[in-house]
Amino acid sequence: MLLTTGQAAEELGCAITTFRRLIRAEVLPGLAQRGVRVMVPLETVQALKTRKQAPLEYLDAREIAVLRVDAARPAAEDDRRWVGFSASLRPEELLKALRGWWRCDAASVAVGGVLPVTLSGYVVAVLTNLEGWERNTQGRHAFPNAVLAGYVTDLATPVTHLTAPAAGARAVADLLLGTRLASHSGGAIAYVTANSSPAN
Repeated sequence: MLLTTGQAAEELGCAITTFRRLIRAEVLPGLAQRGVRVMVPLETVQALKTRKQAPLEYLDAREIAVLRVDAARPAAEDDRRWVGFSASLRPEELLKALRGWWRCDAASVAVGGVLPVTLSGYVVAVLTNLEGWERNTQGRHAFPNAVLAGYVTDLATPVTHLTAPAAGARAVADLLLGTRLASHSGGAIAYVTANSSPAN
């Protein structure tokens, strides 16, 4: 059974524009075209609906930053061609598209140790190695040493790719990729409570 984007969004309890970001980012399998309409398999929507919440309690941080992105679009910048997320980007392109420039408290991002990247509320990529950052004249920050620990190419299954050289970073990415992670912010970076237990 195929659903329209409106029906799929209603089933998930989100706005149509929110759901269309997933389509534009190419993370949904089995899409069909009927005239100008994009049709979505019911089983894909059901898989998204039953996706588990991100288990942030297992992270070694009391608070982490979350990078909320849109589907990738061309960037008018010298150091990268794209900004945002797309499953069709090569890992090196994706890393450049995600590691800046964002308005944020860079020290707070760094201390969390991990930066989940969400698209429409789902974790589609994970960045680590955030200790160093740069600030431009517009007050935005980039993390030039960031490592792409992993990313998804199919959010329904999900199909994940673990790309970090360090085993710890791969483990964190494996824990978070494909999960749901709600966050609220007026900008690209939000902050969420993770492990609330006191530090030892």
